[in-house]
Amino acid sequence: MSLPASDPPERRRVIIGNVTPQVDGGRYAVKRVVGDTVNVEADAYAEGHDEITVLLMHRAESEDKWHPVEMRPGYDARWYGEFRVEAMGNYYFTVMAWPDKFRTWSRDLAKRVEAKQDVQLELVIGAGMMREAATNAPTAEARRLKTRADALVREDRPQNLRADMALDEALIPTMHAYAARQPLTVYEIEQRVFVDRRRAQFSAWYELFPRSTAPIPGKHGTFKTTIAWLPYISQMGFDVLYLPPVHPIGTVNRKGPNNNPESKKGDAGSPWAIGSAAGGHKAVAPELGTLDDFKALVEAAKGRDMEVALDIALQCAPDHPYVKEHPQWFKHRPDGSIRYAENPPKLYQDIYPIDFETEDWQALWDELESIFRFWIDQGVKIFRVDNPHTKPFAFWEWLIERIKKDHPEVLFLAEAFTRPRTMESLAKLGFSQSYTYFTWRTQKWDLEQYITQLTTPPVSDYFRPNFWPNTPDILHDFLQHGGRPAFVIRLVLAATLGASYGIYGPAFELGLHTAREPGTEEYADSEKYEVKHWDVSDPGSLQHLIARINRVRQDNPALQRNDTLKLLHIDNENLLAYMKTSADDENVVICIVNLDPYNTQGGTLQVPWWELGMEKEEAYQMHDMLDSAYYNWRGEWNYVQLNPGVLPAHVFSLKRSSRPASAQ
Repeated sequence: MSLPASDPPERRRVIIGNVTPQVDGGRYAVKRVVGDTVNVEADAYAEGHDEITVLLMHRAESEDKWHPVEMRPGYDARWYGEFRVEAMGNYYFTVMAWPDKFRTWSRDLAKRVEAKQDVQLELVIGAGMMREAATNAPTAEARRLKTRADALVREDRPQNLRADMALDEALIPTMHAYAARQPLTVYEIEQRVFVDRRRAQFSAWYELFPRSTAPIPGKHGTFKTTIAWLPYISQMGFDVLYLPPVHPIGTVNRKGPNNNPESKKGDAGSPWAIGSAAGGHKAVAPELGTLDDFKALVEAAKGRDMEVALDIALQCAPDHPYVKEHPQWFKHRPDGSIRYAENPPKLYQDIYPIDFETEDWQALWDELESIFRFWIDQGVKIFRVDNPHTKPFAFWEWLIERIKKDHPEVLFLAEAFTRPRTMESLAKLGFSQSYTYFTWRTQKWDLEQYITQLTTPPVSDYFRPNFWPNTPDILHDFLQHGGRPAFVIRLVLAATLGASYGIYGPAFELGLHTAREPGTEEYADSEKYEVKHWDVSDPGSLQHLIARINRVRQDNPALQRNDTLKLLHIDNENLLAYMKTSADDENVVICIVNLDPYNTQGGTLQVPWWELGMEKEEAYQMHDMLDSAYYNWRGEWNYVQLNPGVLPAHVFSLKRSSRPASAQ
């Protein structure tokens, strides 16, 4: 069933504007997850003093019927309505409104009755409206409306009784349903909402190189040895196991340790130099096992309520089969050689970038799409995409729309450390999540400004952040010099500021902090270029704290969303304080983090009692879910002190000693 059309512009009386949420005027979809409530607002008003009715109209793409929701008026012509999204895929909504003659008549009739005026003519007018509505109503409703209309105009009955009948509240929904909606204004743009599964919003990622999972030092790990790591990763509470590329690694210009352009026999090379005689993007490195071994890993992870996310890097090693089969897909120098990748001053001699400006672009796009579909067929539903900002926006919009049409459950994480507008554009085009600049935000003012931007509309309507304190490419100076407290600080911030976060392990939990050289963010002896052996039984490991914080995230709905984050006032620039609440406000989490890894810091925190439905001097209990301590607090201002050498953060659950009966 299509929406009714607006009356001609010269006949419309209601103006509708400033409809939210929307992304770029409806050019792109708003993002939500299954079970969310979409809160819609709009400005709607008409000239004069007539009452208007405003309807929010919504439907799932699979439905023919639109569902109406009567919107509620607020301040200054702002109207509010909402609807729930219950399944993955596209939903649509818009707003329509009209002058409501019956409501206007009822309002004015009530005033006239109160002023003891003669209302005989008004009753005749009302009866006429009811008879008109009856022509649109089913037989039973039409009969009741006509009977009521006849009763209103019977002058042999007292006028005050007939007026009471006219003002019967039960009439309003019937008249609302069947009275003429003219002149009608329908907001001209149908807004789209794309609904993902819940993991698009709430997830904990663990990055692991399968080749470094062998139990014996000096041996090359496999998919089978990676399966043996699943209990360890699962016990820490991660639900996404992210693997760097698992394809054959090129032998031509293979990199040696520490990005050395010269390699020797036995050097493992970079997994991002994809392709060799053993195959390309649809093959697995023989050293890791077979495709069946990979699928066994996917199934084993699934058995522990985890998913395998796969890195897709659309680039090729010089000996990738594409280079020989499709030389037109690469840029050639005047001497006929193919240009390798560069990001001056960095050189990537082991990688050929794909030329998206090729005349053979359609065949190229089709082939690249087939890579994603191949791995979806192997059970992969989450992709971390390497450097998507270096490929055309039009390609990503085309690809993601096609994939999600057939597989709405598939998620895409954009690894795009680039200009904010570019990162945001990729999110608008369909990427489910994105890396962020969280890694480089270490000061209070910087974190506050950045997190506010990411968690409030319009950005939060389409951009879902995924916070990473480290990656194989990034060892921030804060981690290089801040010791164990620095790792704890960044862990707590990433896991509680964001509903989705990840770590590159085991480097993170083991506190790996040595840079290749001063002033660089590259790890010394980086795992990107060599096989490692990790001793995760190290007593200094953060694995138990990580497990605790992931358990806290699972147990507290407030930490599973970003839209309720509120920064709190605390009188120390080294302390960051913030609050998150669940959708029903039943779960309140307050975090205070010492941003100084070297010194104890203290300050007085303002608890916003007025936003929590509390009394100003009410007593309540704060349960620190990191160390299980309990604190009895009262009122608006309370003092905290955090020693980074012990635990540089509080993650409090606020427990009221008593709640009003209406809130229970």
